[in-house]
Amino acid sequence: MRLTRLTAVAILAMFIFACSIERVPLVATDVSIKQPMPGMQMTAGYLTLSNNTTQAIKITQVSSPQFDSVEMHESVVEDGMARMYPLGDLTILAGRTVQFEPGGKHLMLMRPVGEFETVTLEFHADKAIVLTLNVALSD
Repeated sequence: MRLTRLTAVAILAMFIFACSIERVPLVATDVSIKQPMPGMQMTAGYLTLSNNTTQAIKITQVSSPQFDSVEMHESVVEDGMARMYPLGDLTILAGRTVQFEPGGKHLMLMRPVGEFETVTLEFHADKAIVLTLNVALSD
């Protein structure tokens, strides 16, 4: 009988521990950063961001030590012309996903600093970094 109670207590403890583990708040998938073309001082980044929380996450900035500037942009077609606008802040609602893809939202990585094969991206929500990625450049 003692072993049965001990087993039950162990199972209960594992269940409580498993329930207390928080999911990662912000997850990135399908991340791609293009190698800057020779002579160009900018490139684009694409990814999917998923908010795993029950509250909205407001991305206020993206930074990278490999680039002087990283901006979130969106391309839209107006009067038959494609235009690109800076997004400023980006709010990802609870449980939702936002795609950064060609012809839509994307990252503009400007003025590369030195030579590198991987890029570190830091996504900020005000002063807190909510996600850090290390991404190999693609062709």
